[in-house]
Amino acid sequence: MEVLRVENLCKTYGLGDTRVDALRNVSFSVDKGEFVAIIGPSGSGKSTLLHILGGVDRPSSGQVVIDGTPIYDLNETKMAIFRRRQIGLIYQFYNLLPVLNVRENLTLPLLLDGQKPDEKYLNELTRVLGLKERMNHLPNQLSGGQQQRVSIGRALINHPALVLADEPTGNLDSKNSAEIVELLKESNRQYHQTLIIITHDERIALQADRVISIEDGRISGDQWQTGRQSQAREASWRQGVRA
Repeated sequence: MEVLRVENLCKTYGLGDTRVDALRNVSFSVDKGEFVAIIGPSGSGKSTLLHILGGVDRPSSGQVVIDGTPIYDLNETKMAIFRRRQIGLIYQFYNLLPVLNVRENLTLPLLLDGQKPDEKYLNELTRVLGLKERMNHLPNQLSGGQQQRVSIGRALINHPALVLADEPTGNLDSKNSAEIVELLKESNRQYHQTLIIITHDERIALQADRVISIEDGRISGDQWQTGRQSQAREASWRQGVRA
């Protein structure tokens, strides 16, 4: 079942001699439950693509359809609500609010929406993330790996249609990096969460179901890892049957 469709995305910065075509007619689709890595050299357009997928930046032309909604047909207010409910964003530098404790940072998307957290799901999530003993801590009382775990939990708390991660291990040592990748893979497996990671790390890309390569603002490759396409499609089919 398709959860994301990208249609002829273009993004241009500047005019005349300063014009930069960051994205050039990028099109692809992603099914529910896929784990996709987007790779490319610095300046290739991969981060621009992720920001447009997340509704953080607008394309010069083209469309992004998430869970059946063309997001760039929404006004700013509706876009903010949609992004909060349907898109989970994980950044390299965590973006936690320093005056809020772990529980408050985790549940912030719900609080902004006037909703109460599902305590059963919150407890399960904090258990999986290894944060149960840290719920009253402020971000400056946590390690970098723990802060990124909070960021992951915040992205998952709303059961979003799509989770987008921008170099989520780029600010961590190798041990914490491996743990964060395992947590993201676990969310993909356990919650059938659709996951797109922007990375320059080949070791992370090799763990994805599918790798999309970007060069000079264009898709230069789109490959499934050996043996994983049928597994992902079967998982998507089973999820549809349960629904």
